[in-house]
Amino acid sequence: MMWVDTVVQGILLGGLYALFAAGLSLVFGIMRLVNLAHGDLIVLAAYVILLVVSVLGINPFLAAAIAMPVMFAFGWLLQRVVLNRVLGEDILPPLLVTFGLSIVVQNVLLEGFTADSQRIGAGSLETASVAIGPLTLGVMPLLTFASAIAVIVGLNQLFYRTALGRAFRAVSDDPVTASLMGIKPASVFATATGIAMVVVTIAALYLGMRSNFDPTIGPARLIYAFEAVIIGGLGSLWGTLAGGIVIGVAQTVGAAINPEWQILSGHVAFLIVLLIRPRGLFPRSHD
Repeated sequence: MMWVDTVVQGILLGGLYALFAAGLSLVFGIMRLVNLAHGDLIVLAAYVILLVVSVLGINPFLAAAIAMPVMFAFGWLLQRVVLNRVLGEDILPPLLVTFGLSIVVQNVLLEGFTADSQRIGAGSLETASVAIGPLTLGVMPLLTFASAIAVIVGLNQLFYRTALGRAFRAVSDDPVTASLMGIKPASVFATATGIAMVVVTIAALYLGMRSNFDPTIGPARLIYAFEAVIIGGLGSLWGTLAGGIVIGVAQTVGAAINPEWQILSGHVAFLIVLLIRPRGLFPRSHD
């Protein structure tokens, strides 16, 4: 029964990693942009939520709802003013710009909030649990996993059932032809990044409530996000959830065997999947 519990905890942890990765997957799937600042933007969103909670004294979930439009606007402006200028056939300029953005975000947060670790208080929710058969599961991990599924379902519905989603798919396949049909790729890309920042805010909410964070932890979150995206298959949102689960289960099983193996086990699982399925578990057929 211990191993069943370990695997279930790993699956639930995978929900958090899927939330880290969903925004990254969305942006890559639409504009082939590898955002090296993604982890730092998650941390930035966590500090925005923390600031709203501190100033207004409200529930973290309500604070996240207030932070979402702020982060959407930030993402929209970032893409429109900065990232659209460096998109093109060469992948190096976006990598360099987002690497620079990562450093800037970290240093701004260090100046504004110091290097001390912070946490978003969730009250009784932090320790609440429910019994499901012989297993006792934390309410917070269950909420995180449910939110990951809701986000991925929502993004899929947006992508395949709406006019905006059709525009996303059009500019992803051929931005030049899409622009001839009256679609403005620059605006579509900006909207996509704004939506990705809303997903980032949801990820930041659970990151901040589940663990301590400080301005320097962004790159480690980026690695988990990258691994989940690559394991799942580039551009596949459901694959992103599968990738997060693979990493989460590997980490909890590794930690059960030896606590020092937790982080290493996730990376080893990533390498094993790449050896067996170099294009990920669910690669998009037209890639």
